[in-house]
Amino acid sequence: MSTIEIIDHTPEFAVDCLIIGAGAAGLVAALSAIENGESVLVLERDAVPQGSTALSAGLVPAAGTRWQTALGIDDTPSRFADDIMHKAHDEPDAVLVKLVTTTIGPTLEWLADRHQLPLSLVDNFTYPGHSRYRMHGLPSRAGRELIDRLRTAAEAAGIDILCDAHATTLLLDADRRIIGVRFMRPDGSSDEIGCRRLILACSGYGGNPALVARHIPQMASATYFGHVGNQGDALNWGEQLGAATRHLGGHQGHGSVAHPAGILISWATITEGGFQVNARGERFSNEASGYSEQAANVLAQPDGVAWTIFDARIAGIAAQFEDFRNAVEHGAVLEAEDIVGLVAAMRVPFEALAATFAEVATAKSERHVDRFGRSFAGVPQLAPAYRAVKVTGALFHTQGGLLIDDHARVMRKDRTSIDNLFAAGGAACGVSGADASGYLSGNGLLTAVALGRVAGLAR
Repeated sequence: MSTIEIIDHTPEFAVDCLIIGAGAAGLVAALSAIENGESVLVLERDAVPQGSTALSAGLVPAAGTRWQTALGIDDTPSRFADDIMHKAHDEPDAVLVKLVTTTIGPTLEWLADRHQLPLSLVDNFTYPGHSRYRMHGLPSRAGRELIDRLRTAAEAAGIDILCDAHATTLLLDADRRIIGVRFMRPDGSSDEIGCRRLILACSGYGGNPALVARHIPQMASATYFGHVGNQGDALNWGEQLGAATRHLGGHQGHGSVAHPAGILISWATITEGGFQVNARGERFSNEASGYSEQAANVLAQPDGVAWTIFDARIAGIAAQFEDFRNAVEHGAVLEAEDIVGLVAAMRVPFEALAATFAEVATAKSERHVDRFGRSFAGVPQLAPAYRAVKVTGALFHTQGGLLIDDHARVMRKDRTSIDNLFAAGGAACGVSGADASGYLSGNGLLTAVALGRVAGLAR
């Protein structure tokens, strides 16, 4: 459905800035563009704005913010950039990394001051790969609240969001310059809207099985935990326009989605001292490397499932997240007073699970790196009562995409820019490198919000 078409007329209705997608990237771009004096319209394929943002924990990493300063946390965008580059094996474009890490802090403060988003810092556990507390979120720690508050801000700013409007065709003039978009309504009718410039904020291709099989074959059979509308429209349009792409195998997986409930389980269950075992009661990897690469490790276990094991203390930390509270209410989080009770609830071999508990306890007490390369130094021992959740690995969203310049303009293969086409969020190549191991927690919303701001302010 994502095509381009050269037309010999000008759409009757037009705006300065047309945005495809009303997720975090699109709404931040819209708020920025209207503040910049442009007329703005957002096209959203769903009945209400949601996208991948609504399915996330809604946490945005940023460095050097006033929330960090208030808690005495010494952090800088350059340190944040170093963490991103280290996690992604120095694969991302350093200029892009600098752009997003210097943009994101002021953008969050602008959202708080100008649009009343009550942001705060997660300061009771560190996400893998981050050297400081830098995850910022709203009270519920849920993406649904983030998208709802951004939508409310857009409505208050007078931004029109046209829902049930599935953009299918980019309209070009005889010189192949983008002049508008054709969209479809649920009843099959269509309409055209003209624009001076177009921002693609319609995410990546995680919801397109054929593209996933082509670019991320190891995740072809994984549960997709992103938005079904992420069909690769931006990628397809870009390729038809001769745009350059990069790191199309880059993606965010997650090794802790409750099975079969399909509820995200906070990775605090691991970083605070928990671990994962398979159906045999045995550990199988260094869980602390990161939840993204852990998805493939979990999927490689019998039946593609594992158990995340933690305790009541860790459950208390995870309870700040709405998803975890939902998992508890759903009955996905098992509880037991001892290992015997846990074995009965999980239905795994007692000897193996008891040996695993002992191995982890020894690694913690001796503060050494275990046989999988995980360091347990400074990590508290687990204590009764215990908790366990059956989980599977999932694909959340893709991280590769269209190559952009430092104004978020889409670049052609010859490195010239398409001067009125912009990309943000999952539509653009992000900062996670070529595979799952390069994903640093929060990279998705980092590029959604930061590049949304950059694209919205561009001219």
